[in-house]
Amino acid sequence: MRKIIHIDMDCFYAAVEMRDNPKLVGKPLAVGGRPDQRGVVATCNYPARAFGIHSAMAMSQAVRRCPDLLIVPPRMRYYKEVSLQIRAIFNRYTDLIEPLSLDEAFLDVSACTVFQGSATRIAEDIRRAIREELSLTASAGVAPVKFLAKICSDENKPDGQFVITPAEVDGFTAALPLRKIPGVGKVSAEKLARLGLKTCQDVRDFGEAPLVKAFGKFGRGLYQRALGRDARQVVTEWVRKSVSAERTLVADYTHPEDGEALLIKLVTEVAERYAPYQARGIRSLQVKLKFSDFSQTTMERKSDHVDLALAKQLMTDAWARGQGKSVRLIGLGVHLLDPDPLTDQQLTLFDRE
Repeated sequence: MRKIIHIDMDCFYAAVEMRDNPKLVGKPLAVGGRPDQRGVVATCNYPARAFGIHSAMAMSQAVRRCPDLLIVPPRMRYYKEVSLQIRAIFNRYTDLIEPLSLDEAFLDVSACTVFQGSATRIAEDIRRAIREELSLTASAGVAPVKFLAKICSDENKPDGQFVITPAEVDGFTAALPLRKIPGVGKVSAEKLARLGLKTCQDVRDFGEAPLVKAFGKFGRGLYQRALGRDARQVVTEWVRKSVSAERTLVADYTHPEDGEALLIKLVTEVAERYAPYQARGIRSLQVKLKFSDFSQTTMERKSDHVDLALAKQLMTDAWARGQGKSVRLIGLGVHLLDPDPLTDQQLTLFDRE
C-alpha cells in the first residue's frame, strides 16, 4: 500500500488576489474575463459560490446571479510564481510530485520518514507551511491510491483534510456514489443510473463482464475503482502531445472570411509555442470552431508544419458544418509526433501551460 496525498488549494487565484488586496476579503469575487467580452470565470471565492457561481461559467451569467460581483483579471504569470513556491514546500517531503494544474498535485510520501512516516501528519504539516509561509489555505486528501486521495481532498473544503486508511478503503468505496469518481461525468452517470448503478456497491454486484460489455474500456476501469483499486503511480514526468491556441470572440463571426485575420494570429502564436518542441515534429493540424449555440466541431488533416493555407481550408470546411450558424470561438492546434523514448527528454508536468 502506498501513501498518497492530494493537495488542492482553496479557490487559488481568488485566494491570491484576496491575500494581496485585503479589501476583497469577504466580498463575492471572481477571477476571469470581462462579462461584456464573453469572459468566463477562472475561479471564484466562497462568498461568490454561495450565489451558484462556479469555474467555467460565463461571466455574464455570474454577474446576473450576483450583481455586486467583483471581477479581477487573471495574473497567470504571478499565479505560476506562487505555484512554484507551493511546489518548493512539497519538495521538503518528497520528490514524487505530480502536479495536475497550478493549484493541485499528487504526492507519494510512501518513503518519507518525517513524522515517523505518517501521511496524515505530513499532509497537516504541508498545509501548515502553506498557511504560515504563503498566507494561503489548502485542503488535503490522504489515501493508499490516487483516485481516493483526490476524492478525499474535496470532503472537508476549505482548509481541511480527510484520510482513508488501508483498512477503510473497502467500506468507504462500497458506499461511494459513482458521480464522485474522477472521470465519471454527468452523461456517464446518467447512463449508469439507467442500469440501476449509482454506487460502487451497485457496480460490484453488477459484475465486471456485463460492465465491460456495456461500456468497454471505461467499464473495466470503473469496476476496478469500485473495488477501491488504482494501480497508477504518481507520475513525475509528462510528454506534451499537442500545442494549441484559441480565442473567444467579442462578437460572433458570420462568414469564414471574418475569421481569417484572427486565424493568421493563431498560426503565429501556435508556431511560437511549437518552437521548443520542433525536434519532435508535427503529425497533424486541427481547427476548432464553437458556434453560437455552443455546439462545436473540429477538422483535422495530416501536416508536418503550421500551414496557414491548410488552416484556412480547415476553418472553411468546419464552418460549413454549422449550416449557417455564426461562430463564437476559433481555435488552432497541432498534434506532435510521438517522441523517441531513447532520445527524447520528457517535460515535467509543472512546466506545462
